[in-house]
Amino acid sequence: MPPPITSRPAALVTGASGGIGRGISEGFGKAGWYVGVHYYRDKPAAEETLRQVLNAGGAGDLYAADVREGESVRRMIDVFTRCTSGPLTFVCNAGLGQSDLLVRHSEEIWDNVIATNLTGTFHCLRAIAPHLIDRGGGSIIVIGSHTGFHGARGQSAYATSKAGLIGLVRTAALEWGPQNIRINLVLPGWQKTNLTEGIFPEGTGWPDHALRRSPNIQEVVETVVHLAQLHDVSGQVWNCDSRHL
Repeated sequence: MPPPITSRPAALVTGASGGIGRGISEGFGKAGWYVGVHYYRDKPAAEETLRQVLNAGGAGDLYAADVREGESVRRMIDVFTRCTSGPLTFVCNAGLGQSDLLVRHSEEIWDNVIATNLTGTFHCLRAIAPHLIDRGGGSIIVIGSHTGFHGARGQSAYATSKAGLIGLVRTAALEWGPQNIRINLVLPGWQKTNLTEGIFPEGTGWPDHALRRSPNIQEVVETVVHLAQLHDVSGQVWNCDSRHL
């Protein structure tokens, strides 16, 4: 087997072709990390993310996988870990949204959202854990949603998938804590991405936020990068906006 291409700290970010995933990838790049930029179909967008990582001072490569398929995820993670020898962080960010009232919801949309957001995260956790154990531990950060705690009109599949992540993260934290694997859930709040197009609150649409505004994406990114480097925190929910859970 050839030697790893980097000894830098390394982060694999799923759903890194745009939105929050791109910001997180660039944040690790600014910190000098090697970043695995995951994508499924939109390779040009992933290439733009990688360009930003490199321009920020990081290193990295593209990694393609369908998170809905366990074997696809396993192959991606095997390649990523062979390319790295330093501390590892895995950021489970890939996700789909939906906007349909429950009574109008198609089974196809339901199945796809759950398969991507919840089962996809399960595939990622199961595949990365053996590699983290081999290296004496590491960090996993799962991107959740306030909706998973409180629900939202027209968001039944999305809210259900994000609610499931709460139990998944807390269970994994208990099971893997003795192996020094830290896993935490980050709630990034409202961010302007493809997922929030058409439903993003504008103007005075923040009455449930104590600060009456959405969180700044840069603060969310800094939270994720900082959390990845904390050695004594696991099983926690980090809420990045000013709403109550």
